Amino acid sequence: MSAFSSPASTGAAAGRAAMPHLDIDPFAIDFFDDPYPAHEKLRESAAVVYLDKWRVHGVARYAEVHGVLNDPLTFCSSRGVGLSDFKTEKPWRPPSLILEADPPAHTRTRAVLSKVLSPAAMKRIRDHFAAVADAKIDELLQRKSFDAIADLAEAYPLSVFPDAMGLKPEGRENLLPYAGVVFNAFGPPNELRQTAIERSAPHQAYVAEQCQRHNLAPGGFGAAVHAFVDGGEINGSEAPLLVRSLLSAGLDTTVNGIGAAIYCLARFPDELARLRRDPSLARNAFEEAVRFESPVQTFFRTTTREVEVSGFRIGEGEKILMFLGAANRDPRRWADPDRYDITRKTSGHVGFGAGIHMCVGQLVARLEGEVLLSALARKVAAIEITGCVKRRYNNTLRGLESLPVTLTPA
Repeated sequence: MSAFSSPASTGAAAGRAAMPHLDIDPFAIDFFDDPYPAHEKLRESAAVVYLDKWRVHGVARYAEVHGVLNDPLTFCSSRGVGLSDFKTEKPWRPPSLILEADPPAHTRTRAVLSKVLSPAAMKRIRDHFAAVADAKIDELLQRKSFDAIADLAEAYPLSVFPDAMGLKPEGRENLLPYAGVVFNAFGPPNELRQTAIERSAPHQAYVAEQCQRHNLAPGGFGAAVHAFVDGGEINGSEAPLLVRSLLSAGLDTTVNGIGAAIYCLARFPDELARLRRDPSLARNAFEEAVRFESPVQTFFRTTTREVEVSGFRIGEGEKILMFLGAANRDPRRWADPDRYDITRKTSGHVGFGAGIHMCVGQLVARLEGEVLLSALARKVAAIEITGCVKRRYNNTLRGLESLPVTLTPA
């Protein structure tokens, strides 16, 4: 059942509100530098707004974002979760069988990945991931000063996830640039998107080759995906595309989520002290960082029919831009939303999305975030930002390029 009604069922058009038109460009560099004033304007203007720059509808309040995410029949993904409409434009790469698919096709492929990345699978890798996290924090404590993005937020996931996938050692430097391209490509045809796609050929070639069955080590997540071909649940051409989905979903959210958590704990020393007193809060400290910083800021859907959303009529075939970051700080849903609070009840945040398309790599991201922050809680007394913080610009992701810090051992 849709969260939203069809216009015919809600009375005459005369009763509808006029949709505000805003000149905000959510893909501009100055927007990326400080999105929060624009997020507030988007939320407070109306439940639905129209963004003239890219000719799309936007929803930034929690209720509407959550509603769109949970109504895949009305707001489809198969026409692309970026600005491009796959009905009228050729996708820049073969569409994802997970992210850019609707039921029933999505239901079948999603079931395979849910089995591969199940809670039981996380249990099997947990001890190893935790041991590597402990060793990584010990190593960085020896150094004292380092870049928390390159040396921790990127280095830690790259030290565990590619092995868990069963990737060969060579060429792994392509993984992060590839994920960056994927998420830039969801944006409009701006310089970020054009440049990323122009440079992407070697990264795309690497990923396509690594997703083949013969390149994946036995026992890894990649081989586990291909094993479902033998049982007939997926076919041989689908398996590499599903492995590809894991490679992009399993790294970017984790890297930016860990970066967000370190950045939060460095800026909110009282919360780090709280975490040190109770390391069991590590999981929630990561979860709250994902809500607070929202590493994935936006996603699009396309309407499959004419629909009325909170009193505003939207036609069929229209792109809807969901502002996940704005929803995660909507005061209608969260008390004191602009405060990082590791004891907050974070359930319901849309940092990993919601509904049937919720981030497929979320269990891996949460495991890595938890074991890393747990190691920090036990071993680190203070995190001090000791240099210029640089932002990494991406049409979809919010994260840092550089975060120089100095650690004080516990």
